[in-house]
Amino acid sequence: MTKIQSSQVVGLFFIGMSCLAMPAAQAQQSNIVKRIYISPRGSDQNAGTSAQPFATADAALRATEKYKKGEDGSGIEIIFDAGTYYLDKPIQVSANHSGSKKQPLKIKAADGKQVTLSGGRTLDLKWQKGDKGIWKAKVPAGVSFQSLYANEKHLVRARYPNYDASILPFQGYAADALSPERIATWKNPTGGIVHALHAGRWGGFHYRITGKDGSSKVMLEGGEQNNRPSKMHETYRFVENIFEELDTAQEWYLDEQTATLYYIPSKGTDPNQLKFVAPQLENLITISGSASGRAHDIEVSGLRFTHTAPTFMKTAEPLLRSDWTIYRQGAVKIEGAENCTLRANDFIELGGNAVFVSNYNRGVKISGNRIEQIGAGAINFVGDPEAVRSPAFRYEKFVPLSQMDTIKGPKTNNYPMDCEASDNLIHTIGLIEKQVAGVQVSMAASLRILHNTIYDVPRAGINVGDGTWGGHEIAYNDVFNTVLETSDHGAFNSWGRDRFWHPDRKEMDQITAAQPNLILLDAVKTTKIHDNRFRCDHGWDIDLDDGSSNYEIYNNLCLSGGLKLREGFYRKVYNNIMLNNGFHPHVWFKDSHDVFRDNIVMHSHQDIQVKYWGDRVDHNIYARKEDLLKDQAKGVEKQGRAVPLNFVDPIRSDFRLKGWKGQGFKNFDMLHFGVTDKRLKSLAVSPEIPQLIQSGAKEQGQKWGWKGGQFKSVETLGEQSAAGLPSIAGVLVLQLDENSTLYKSGLRVNDVILDYKGEKIDELTDLQQAIKKLVHEDQPKVVVFRNQQQQKLTLQL
Repeated sequence: MTKIQSSQVVGLFFIGMSCLAMPAAQAQQSNIVKRIYISPRGSDQNAGTSAQPFATADAALRATEKYKKGEDGSGIEIIFDAGTYYLDKPIQVSANHSGSKKQPLKIKAADGKQVTLSGGRTLDLKWQKGDKGIWKAKVPAGVSFQSLYANEKHLVRARYPNYDASILPFQGYAADALSPERIATWKNPTGGIVHALHAGRWGGFHYRITGKDGSSKVMLEGGEQNNRPSKMHETYRFVENIFEELDTAQEWYLDEQTATLYYIPSKGTDPNQLKFVAPQLENLITISGSASGRAHDIEVSGLRFTHTAPTFMKTAEPLLRSDWTIYRQGAVKIEGAENCTLRANDFIELGGNAVFVSNYNRGVKISGNRIEQIGAGAINFVGDPEAVRSPAFRYEKFVPLSQMDTIKGPKTNNYPMDCEASDNLIHTIGLIEKQVAGVQVSMAASLRILHNTIYDVPRAGINVGDGTWGGHEIAYNDVFNTVLETSDHGAFNSWGRDRFWHPDRKEMDQITAAQPNLILLDAVKTTKIHDNRFRCDHGWDIDLDDGSSNYEIYNNLCLSGGLKLREGFYRKVYNNIMLNNGFHPHVWFKDSHDVFRDNIVMHSHQDIQVKYWGDRVDHNIYARKEDLLKDQAKGVEKQGRAVPLNFVDPIRSDFRLKGWKGQGFKNFDMLHFGVTDKRLKSLAVSPEIPQLIQSGAKEQGQKWGWKGGQFKSVETLGEQSAAGLPSIAGVLVLQLDENSTLYKSGLRVNDVILDYKGEKIDELTDLQQAIKKLVHEDQPKVVVFRNQQQQKLTLQL
């Protein structure tokens, strides 16, 4: 492969000779296309013809400026010839390169050719064999990298525990990764990296080791990758980039101080025969405009993007009060654009995000792309916080009503709107970062997320981070194998911690009751979720979490986790099928105006802390009479029905009701979920279709009465989620007499007891034993979990 100089991109750019020879008037009449090609054998001093091609992207883009306004009616195509192009800087496409609606600027691969844009640098290494199977080689001074490839195979940076593809999370974890005994064996771990899950498994954290504190402790910086701060998980953690952990084949370590690369090849392999590539760039193509000049009518197609550098230590910008932080970068970044398209590209082996659509964008379409083996997220649509009225950042923050801007909708237009992510195959993402999604939406409006196939992800397949500003259509997607490395989430997840939302539930109840006009100030338009197939075996198929409001959800097939509606307003849910599961209403508001009707459920409703049942919970179809009767005893489902569920062809995921002529529920199409593109359909896999379980929901466990209260163990993911607990542990207060000493001591219904006088409380028997053990203690101190934080109380017994 020819090594290109600074600013060069290899390929073939020529301008059609017939076009050059044709008079301007004739060209305008014929409306022909000017084609510019790039080739490794080219030169920027050439004319850009097929016989004299350019050598750099800069030269090719300068050539487009001569024709950009299409004075002669011609379109322009920049065509890459076959090959791998190692970029030394990103390709910058600006407003000056814009096309027109009829003739967009096209940046594409030559027909039938494989074109790869790499952010890596090839390394010319002279390997020498050392002890213990470790080889070493010098790298150029000043060169650093976080990932490395040998003959296109991604290598493993020296780590503990060792990489095991069969283990989740992190392909291996160890509670003793930062034990004093292990740290003591590290001579100089500076530059090492600690990866860990959030204590509640709500995403992950990443830290850089800055040095040792004594012989058995390390100093860390970082941990900004999650907007819900916590300690790192005690078990789910690992360390990498430490020389002493270099101990198995395919591991490597770079000593930046001595510019020495160490590597253990497979047995019998001479690394001098391998081609090594070290990712350097975070971004390969940027399409950018400004308020004074938008980049518009640009299409990028048929390219393969690979070898970008990991960016996990830069993920720090909080996305309002969602659990996310973000880094605004991707292999392709689009900002300030209109009517631009990414079509039929491959994004493979990337260290950070694949696509980032940032701030003002209109009519941007991401379609027909293959996205896999990604360190962070796949497609991100993220607006500007300055466009949000009275924004707050972090879960526990709230703008006081006296200071709140109460004008409806956005403050500026600096956010994505009327954009689309459609027909994309997305899988095996979040290989490094865990708070990621196949499609992420925050501070955006009226997006279309259609016909995507998304699977093998550590968290949600599709995530909507806030209510600003709604109007999205999420339809015909196939989303499964989700929440594989985290917890308390869904194949689809949303939050709605908007202006009305307060971290103290009592405060929020008062605010929304007194000023219901606040509720839809941000969630201005209804978001529709319809005709999708979802599966999550580690949470919910559809999870509308804190505050999510103004949704219409219909014609979805939920294969495993059911559907959850936590506190929020104006959710209309109808005509969905929930296999082996059902409906999970959590901590609903009074006057929520929620509706749940004409759905097929196979469990009784799994309500948690629900006193008020919205506008209607009725007319649903049950698989079992017993489940219907349970729900009718709650005062709902007066018109509910239990019928035999005779599905057309469950093995082939056709869960239409055979011969169904009943009222209410209507059969819907189940044959067109996911990608439609022939190339992508041939590559995609399908979800495992569950065997139907006819038994009802598992009964909750033992309840225990003590001093005017009723208590039980926290046993389910639903109870964990409703309480906001980091794990399924503790004892839940179910009932409490207001005249009891426990109530007068400050204990409340829905508190979760975690500690009793220094005794850890994981389940009901722990509490009972602690009370017996400390029977003579009349003022025990307890730790409870309330409003998603710990509080200390002294009980007066």
